[in-house]
Amino acid sequence: MPGAESSTRGLVAAFSSTFFELVGFFMLLPLLQLTLTARGVGASGVGLFTALDWLGIFIVTPLAGRLARFLGERRSFWLSGALPLVCALGFVLTDAIWWWSVLFFVAGMASGLRWIVGEALVAQCAPERYRGRIVGLFQTMIGVTFMIGPGVLVLVGTQGTQPFVVVIALLALGVACSLALPATMRSATDEDHVPHAGVRTALRAAPSVMAAGFVGGLFEVGLTGLLPVLGLSIGFDNAAATLLITVSGIGSAVLMLPAGALADRFDRNRIAVVLTVLLLASSLVSAALPDWPWLAWPLVFVWGGLGGALYTIAMVSLGMRFRGPALVDRAAVLVMTYTLGGILAPPLGGLALDYAPRWGFTALFTLIAGLGLVLLLGALRREARGNSGAA
Repeated sequence: MPGAESSTRGLVAAFSSTFFELVGFFMLLPLLQLTLTARGVGASGVGLFTALDWLGIFIVTPLAGRLARFLGERRSFWLSGALPLVCALGFVLTDAIWWWSVLFFVAGMASGLRWIVGEALVAQCAPERYRGRIVGLFQTMIGVTFMIGPGVLVLVGTQGTQPFVVVIALLALGVACSLALPATMRSATDEDHVPHAGVRTALRAAPSVMAAGFVGGLFEVGLTGLLPVLGLSIGFDNAAATLLITVSGIGSAVLMLPAGALADRFDRNRIAVVLTVLLLASSLVSAALPDWPWLAWPLVFVWGGLGGALYTIAMVSLGMRFRGPALVDRAAVLVMTYTLGGILAPPLGGLALDYAPRWGFTALFTLIAGLGLVLLLGALRREARGNSGAA
């Protein structure tokens, strides 16, 4: 365990480097989406492109622990910051869309590595009696970067190379801050790696939690990858379409702490069902967007908030039910199901907007919320039968 001074340095390095890198990334994401749209790429193409980032995260998640053990935590953290910086430089040096796709996929893999190693570093460096609060503060900071990045893009503008230069500068600051990680950081352990057997075990042990994580990922992060395109489709300009991402992030940040408080006082399964029903109802309301575009603002706030709340409820449920390596295994699988939701939403939503601009989006996400509700209720019934059988 690092000493007090090393722990403080580790926390400062992890917080500051993650802040700058994520502000840069959440500025880069809508910039790439809007640039591709301006170059004539359709909504489905932009959706597929956006999904590459989440595909990279999904692929690297079960491998991140092994990579961190091989390189060590510091080098893994440095690598997770350096790769997005190199990719951002690549976006400036080439206009080829296929190269952009490769670069965005690699940046996604780096993001997945940072997700796991960064949270492990924060948990390792935080004093035991303040660990929960510090980890919670770290998650809140991530939500804040989700809002700041698109806001910076609105201020800088989307034309020319200037926004890419700002992104590169932010990512470079993140790498510089990560260099302050103390040399006393230990390597990751075998517990950080989730084998395929662990994935199957986790899905069987907590199917309702994984179902909630999947739906939460669809509406919080997956839908976010489509928001600029949705905004343009209902008549918003580039600035307003980009700010939809910020509004979604505000919703997530505002509802995260209340969701955790409710999870401490009430039945978490019932809360998850209520949240999913609200997602279903709000998806139906989106049918009015072509006629009343202003509805996008409250709807996006609700989608981001409810999706984030579902993920929070799922994580709290795991923390209440499992300990030690079992908790690590199931938390990693929750990240994978959440990420899978982020992968599927952008391309499916893009196809819906391309082929049925007026009603396709509403039909798709109403169907997704409805299926999520059925999946969640079915998982809860199976768990109830399993518990009664065990009794």
